Amino acid sequence: MQPVDDQLRELSRGAEEILLESELKDRLSQGRPLRIKAGFDPTAPDIHLGHTVVLNKMRQFQELGHEVIFLIGDFTGMIGDPSGKTATRPPLTPEQVQENARTYEEQVYKILDPARTRLEFNSRWMGEMNAADLIQLAAKHTVARMLERDDFRKRYESERPIAIHEFLYPLVQGYDSIALEADVELGGTDQKFNLLVGRQLQQTYGQPPQVVLTMPLLEGLDGVTKMSKSLDNYVGISEAPGEMFGKLMSISDDLMWRYFELLSFRPVTEIEALSERVSGGENPRDIKFLLAEEIVARFHDEASAVRAREEFIARFQRGALPADIREVRVAAPTEGLGVAHVLKSAGLVASTSEAFRMISQGAVRIDGERIEDRKLMISAGFEGVFQVGKRRVARVSVAGA
Repeated sequence: MQPVDDQLRELSRGAEEILLESELKDRLSQGRPLRIKAGFDPTAPDIHLGHTVVLNKMRQFQELGHEVIFLIGDFTGMIGDPSGKTATRPPLTPEQVQENARTYEEQVYKILDPARTRLEFNSRWMGEMNAADLIQLAAKHTVARMLERDDFRKRYESERPIAIHEFLYPLVQGYDSIALEADVELGGTDQKFNLLVGRQLQQTYGQPPQVVLTMPLLEGLDGVTKMSKSLDNYVGISEAPGEMFGKLMSISDDLMWRYFELLSFRPVTEIEALSERVSGGENPRDIKFLLAEEIVARFHDEASAVRAREEFIARFQRGALPADIREVRVAAPTEGLGVAHVLKSAGLVASTSEAFRMISQGAVRIDGERIEDRKLMISAGFEGVFQVGKRRVARVSVAGA
């Protein structure tokens, strides 16, 4: 294994918080492989780039010689993680959980080394618990401590319902750490409370408390909210190369650096050099090409990444659009027409309010360039390809009224 300080420096890269870093250093000093746990509830069939922020850190632990446990929460998935939720989540059926879990198994090895990954399901031990066992587990924590959670506290103060089973979720997640005798548990910043419950429960059960390492939450394509399939602002790791490449090219120039920080395997010094190139006048789009190629190559292969780039350039920079693209003529006054009105007049949106919403979500492009300015004016005489989402495309000519 590498020297402890070198390991700690590598493992700290990109981490939001390590509780406690001194304990992690002590455990690394023991010279044995540590048990690294990260749990994922199979609540949706696809793993997306947001999930890979934690998975990439797990891969780092693997490469440093530690034992990685990829835990599929097929039991907790039927409860529903209340983290960050303002209302009780509808539980999934066992059939839904099992189907999603199978796809997780297929996808996770795109990142983790299968030869060095221990795959577990928490139904293995939770399924054996009877009612008395669960009551004993519940006795290890208090309602007052549960209400220290920000989301629970806000719901309680605003008199929104909190179901009793939601209190069980962090307890079951914590018990997973006991069952696996975890040395370290990884999770997003929104999981901090749950991870600390695991640490406290291990102490209660006489185990050394796990080190908690949290990773930042990756913003979705809109650059605002956490990447989520339900919000349709995600990039799935099993998506086709061209689809993945196009989505990554749609992010804002500012968000690109966040993605480099959390998703790229390039050295920090190399990313800093890329930033200096942009500061020196290089087009950010050309740097974004490098990010998109790296991600596509990781989940497909180099040839697919190169082909996706060539297809993107052909479509959006050389005008190689579908042969059946609509041609639309829009009348505009001398001073021009707002982009929302152009989109509505071209039949690409139902209303200007929808146009504003799609612009805010980063779903509007003109000639391949993402549009962020809701007040953008389109001058009479302009002609270009307007696109809303994946399928609404038209070549629009803006003529004087």
